[in-house]
Amino acid sequence: MMIAVLRLSHRKKRDKRISTHAGLVSRALGADKIIYTGDEDNVLLNSVNNVVKHWGGKFTAEYSKHYEKIINEYKKKKFLIVHLTMYGLKLEKEIRKIRKRKNILVIIGGEKVPKEIYELSDYNLSVTSQPHSEIAALALFLDYYYKGKELSRKFPHGKRIKPDAKHKIFI
Repeated sequence: MMIAVLRLSHRKKRDKRISTHAGLVSRALGADKIIYTGDEDNVLLNSVNNVVKHWGGKFTAEYSKHYEKIINEYKKKKFLIVHLTMYGLKLEKEIRKIRKRKNILVIIGGEKVPKEIYELSDYNLSVTSQPHSEIAALALFLDYYYKGKELSRKFPHGKRIKPDAKHKIFI
């Protein structure tokens, strides 16, 4: 089983925070990898990969110049291609069918998403059919996919926190 996230059109000067959050949410909520397109940004990749180094798990962050190459590569490997958008079929109505597939490439937009993405995707899923963040859409998709089980996921070989109402306690 593998879930990869494809983040379209990263803009180095404008998107460093949102793209970092895309990587952090992907990792924390159960994806295995994120691939960024757009501007190549080693600071972004190092930032996300350093979180994995310190907090554990096997998540990776990578860069690719061409999203078409990534989508076609994953299609050849029989991955289901899911594009998260405010247009398309409702997440809550389609998620049961999607859960039957174990290998998924989830696409989240950046700036204007090319029409080709809608055509190449097996599913264009709407999350509320209202404008909002691609990070929120990704978090909701992963939560619906894993039915909340991702919230208790363990990350081997990393820092751990003991839940506490008042203090930061590392184990």
